[in-house]
Amino acid sequence: MKNLFFLFLIPFSLFSFSQTKVKDTITRSATIGYDKKGNLVSFKAQTPPLIQVAGAPKANYSYFWEMGDGSFSKEIEPKKVYKKKAEYKVNLSVTNNYDNGKPPKTRPKIVAVNEITDTNFTEIASLADTTSILLFKNREPVPDEEIVVVFSYQNPLDYLANGKLYLFYNDKEFKNKNFELLETRTHFGEKEVLENGVAMVEDYNNSNESLASNTSYPSLKNNFNTDDENLDLTLLESKSLFSDSKILEFDNMNAKETRNVFMTFNTTPEMIKDTSATVRMRGIFVPDRNYKNHKKKTLEMEIVTSHDPNKMSSNATFMNYRTVRFKTINFKTRFQNDGEGPATMIRLETDIPDMFDKKTLKIVDSYPKCPICPKGEEVKISCLDTIIKEKQIHFTFKNIYIPGSQQKNVTEKDSTKGFVKYSMKFAKDFHKEKTRSKTAIIFDKNDPVITNYATTRFKPGISVGVRTGYNLYSKREVGQSNPDNPQTERPKSYFIGATISPYKSFKYYWQSELYYSQFNVNGASEKTPLVFQQFTPPILLNNGTALDAGFTETTSSSKVTKSNLDIVPVSIRYNINNFIGVGAGPQFSVLLNQTEENTRTKTYYEAIFDATLPPAPGNEIPELKENNSTKTSINAFEKMQTSVFADITFGAARIGPSVGIRYYKNFEKDFSYLQFYGIWKF
Repeated sequence: MKNLFFLFLIPFSLFSFSQTKVKDTITRSATIGYDKKGNLVSFKAQTPPLIQVAGAPKANYSYFWEMGDGSFSKEIEPKKVYKKKAEYKVNLSVTNNYDNGKPPKTRPKIVAVNEITDTNFTEIASLADTTSILLFKNREPVPDEEIVVVFSYQNPLDYLANGKLYLFYNDKEFKNKNFELLETRTHFGEKEVLENGVAMVEDYNNSNESLASNTSYPSLKNNFNTDDENLDLTLLESKSLFSDSKILEFDNMNAKETRNVFMTFNTTPEMIKDTSATVRMRGIFVPDRNYKNHKKKTLEMEIVTSHDPNKMSSNATFMNYRTVRFKTINFKTRFQNDGEGPATMIRLETDIPDMFDKKTLKIVDSYPKCPICPKGEEVKISCLDTIIKEKQIHFTFKNIYIPGSQQKNVTEKDSTKGFVKYSMKFAKDFHKEKTRSKTAIIFDKNDPVITNYATTRFKPGISVGVRTGYNLYSKREVGQSNPDNPQTERPKSYFIGATISPYKSFKYYWQSELYYSQFNVNGASEKTPLVFQQFTPPILLNNGTALDAGFTETTSSSKVTKSNLDIVPVSIRYNINNFIGVGAGPQFSVLLNQTEENTRTKTYYEAIFDATLPPAPGNEIPELKENNSTKTSINAFEKMQTSVFADITFGAARIGPSVGIRYYKNFEKDFSYLQFYGIWKF
């Protein structure tokens, strides 16, 4: 039985495998250097040599400085005028672009400000008037590397506020956790709050009742009619999407004041390997803890294996094929002008897989922010043009200004970057197949820069099927399989069982099967010739007659009944098209029970005497009729037979009903048979 159990587990072990990540063992480091004059501090980093990626733009470093007072800078050599006498812990994160090595690691440095000589203080930059929350990262996540996420928030109220911050991370749609929170750095007295489940706040505007963390959506109060007020629903939704969270409370925040919280995350080595997938974090800012008014911001990040600003990504990763038909898929292509001068035209030539309906294209966002170009007109304004071709969509930024990262006097690297984010829906008929697409990025008339491949793939899913049918044996083949029990009629064999396989696979897929089958066959009836016998002493019949001579006739028959457990641990199947499929694999048949019943009947006849003729049989004597029956059984699991099969199905090949014919070959006993069946996959 143990062997049978492992046989049934074969399909799952075949598709399970482990990956060994080859780690870069070379450690590089950067050090923080500075020059201090009173409270004016000039910073400069000492970095190791870059390892140029062959064929890529010139390798370079980008910098993210934390000044130790809640402010930050992305400049290469920033200057900071501190406001107070204090010791400031300065952190630096260095990113290596177009470089083959690991990002250099840095150690924080303590900068002591002992006097105030300059009153032109460097304040924390305010957020735009249209938002009071900003969530951003210093670079894209690479497995087994660290990133810094900044939670910026600004008090939109006109009074001193005590509020709350929520950060949700690690999407539940991925099997493994993508991030591990290593450190949270605060500078304005924010304190962590440990809460069980999703935190709720009281509705002081209406009642003193509060909603429990497991409140269902229908019980939410009807007066919450905007996203900014329905904090309970926002928290419940966030909890359903993310597995981890960080909660902070802050106090005494002045009106229009801006603060920053810095969090260092380690991108786990088990992070999803798809380098075109998009992962998310969500920030929620509650300005006043006494009310449910809030703002939320979602940070999207593309998984990368190296720090290349030119990249294509999508959220079409490991989709559920059962529910994806009406889903809108988002794509994003990022680019950076790495030239020594500005670009005025940027064209993105993007491959579009056949499964997407190009007519459903929508531009979600872009940078530079431009209106859509009018069709059929020569334009002099900045605009974004879209041209739909058979296999591609071309996005063209016209009459824009994107400075080059190597351009003189360009210190803000973010100004050299841009993107286009767009969405599409699936076409009417599409199959469950993996796709790959890339983008060629053309800056003015330069050679194109080719991005990575963005992939779309589906979860395998599970399809359970019900299968039943009839096994057809020939008399010759059954006689060969049971040579001691010759047959005169064709056996009857039926089965019923279940199958399991990936849901609606496109071409190749595996399938496991388990059945219960019944086998019934009647043996030939054998009749011996009439035999004349003398009975000594005579047989006394019920009517008082003494029978001293007569005829006897013997008839014998047999019946075999078997029940089997049939196991197909894994078979390989292939869908030729939507209506025809083929497959092949092994089958192991385990005998559950076998009973052979042998019956022997002896019949007596009177003898009729004629002086001129030999004795002849007369009437049957029922009271002397003898019936003998014997049964022999074989215990369960004592026998197992191995067969191989090949079959073909007609009907709904991927999901739904179909019929099939399967040919079996048993090499152990050298016989074969046919199986006719129907199957319905769900």
